[in-house]
Amino acid sequence: MLEAKKLNLFYGASQALFDVDLQAQKGAITSILGRNGVGKTSLARAVSGRHPVSGGSILWQGKDITRMSSADRAKAGIAYVPQGREVFSQLTVEENLKTAFAVLPRKQRAINSEIYDLFPVLRDMLHRRGGDLSGGQQQQLAIGRALVMRPQLLILDEPTEGIQPSVIKDIHNVISILRDRGEMAILLVEQYFEFARALADSYVVMDRGNAVLSGDIGAMDETRVREYLTV
Repeated sequence: MLEAKKLNLFYGASQALFDVDLQAQKGAITSILGRNGVGKTSLARAVSGRHPVSGGSILWQGKDITRMSSADRAKAGIAYVPQGREVFSQLTVEENLKTAFAVLPRKQRAINSEIYDLFPVLRDMLHRRGGDLSGGQQQQLAIGRALVMRPQLLILDEPTEGIQPSVIKDIHNVISILRDRGEMAILLVEQYFEFARALADSYVVMDRGNAVLSGDIGAMDETRVREYLTV
């Protein structure tokens, strides 16, 4: 569904990505692994349209979206859950979820009850402000908000960061359910190796803006991958 080729990305004079290739398939999870500051989030931002690339191409369902805005990519079915969650602190849980309506046709603007089945805490705290939730609850809200968009590509940027173990397990289960339904492709940006390995079908390891390792998870050389994850 997604094919990115030779992506280059700059922040001013500083280059963050160097000729990076990436693919994501429907019904599968591709994990982007690496230490902090090696280009994982830059790659996610490039795919979602949050930051323009200076070179390379991004194809989505056979269409070139390299110059497409992030808003139009969202309307095309690409949902991005950013690192740090970025929920609206002064809006209620329900209002946060409804912000995703902006990318949907009017007839589809409804919150599927299934989202509350995946994340029961959202139903319980529907009228609480986003800023009053714990970090784990905010992460569940951020993923739920993305799912309201009915995405075909879900990009999750460090979903386990700063989250308590019980919620990490819940998020793991939800991601697994979404993958097994076979309705979307998932990009999982992560440095928590065990979490990513347990979920991913394929992987890309980033280092200093380069994709240094990639392949199917079953053929992964775990020792080599861990060398790029240790500080």
